[in-house]
Amino acid sequence: MPELPEVEALRDFLAEHLVGHEVVRVLPVAISVLKTYDPPVSALEGRKVTAVRRHGKFLDIEADGLHFVTHLARAGWLHWKDRLPDGPPRPGKGPLALRVALETGEGFDLTEAGTQKRLAVYVVRDPGEIPGVARLGPDPLAADFDETRFAQLLEGERRQLKGALRDQSLIAGVGNAYSDEILHAARMSPFKLAAALTPEETHRLYEALRSTLAEAVERSHGLAAGRLKAEKKSGLRVHGRAGEPCPVCGDTIHEVSFSDSALQYCPTCQTGGKPLADRRMSKLLK
Repeated sequence: MPELPEVEALRDFLAEHLVGHEVVRVLPVAISVLKTYDPPVSALEGRKVTAVRRHGKFLDIEADGLHFVTHLARAGWLHWKDRLPDGPPRPGKGPLALRVALETGEGFDLTEAGTQKRLAVYVVRDPGEIPGVARLGPDPLAADFDETRFAQLLEGERRQLKGALRDQSLIAGVGNAYSDEILHAARMSPFKLAAALTPEETHRLYEALRSTLAEAVERSHGLAAGRLKAEKKSGLRVHGRAGEPCPVCGDTIHEVSFSDSALQYCPTCQTGGKPLADRRMSKLLK
C-alpha cells in the first residue's frame, strides 16, 4: 500500500506535470471506483489544474475549484503516460480503473491489482466532504507537529504502538510498512502499550517517526511515478524481510501474521531477544 512517502512523491511529481494544464477527459473504466456522483467526473473536463496536495494517503488534484481526490488503497497505483493510447479504454477484467487525459496528450491511469477493489475516487468541492479526509489526524511531517503534540496524542492511548501508529485518525499517513520501520528505528516492540511510554521513549519514538518518514520522502524525491514502488521496497530495513538478517544487529528478522496482514521486527533490537508468538496461535509475549 502506498503510504505517506510514496503519496508525497506522487504529489510532487504530479504538481510538476499537471499544474497549468487542462483536463480534457476523465474516463472511468471501473464504475465501482467512483465514490461520489455530484459533481460528476465530467465536470472536471475543460478545467485547468491549479494545485496538487496530499492529505495523509489521499492525493488531491484541484482543477478550478473542483477536487479530484483518490486513495490508492492496498493495490492501487498511478501510472503516468507521456502519450496516452488513442481511443477510449475498453472495460474488461484488466487492472485499469480510470484514465485522466490532458490537452497535451499526456495523462495518467489509475489501476488496481487483485480481487479486492478498494481504490477510491472522489470529485468534490471541498476535500473535507470526504469522510476519510475529514477524520484524519495531524500530518507527522507538518512543521507544527512537535514532540509535545505527539506526546499529547499518545497520552491515555491504551492500544499497542503498532495499531496506534496505523490509526489515520491519530496520525495521518503511516501504514503497515512504515510503522514497522519506525518501531525498528525506535527499538520498540510493536505490542508495547502507547500509554506506557516513558518521556524518554516518547522522545525516541517521535524522532524515529519523523526521521524515518523524512528520509523515505527524500529518497523518493524526483523519482518518476513508475520507480516509486521499487524505491520503497529497497529502502525498507525490516518490513517484508522476514528471515533476513537485521541490518543493525544481524539477528534474524521475525514475523507475526494476522488475518489480512503481517508485521516484521527484530527480536534483538526491539523485544529484548524474545520472539513474539504468532497472534493466531497463542498469546503474545510482551
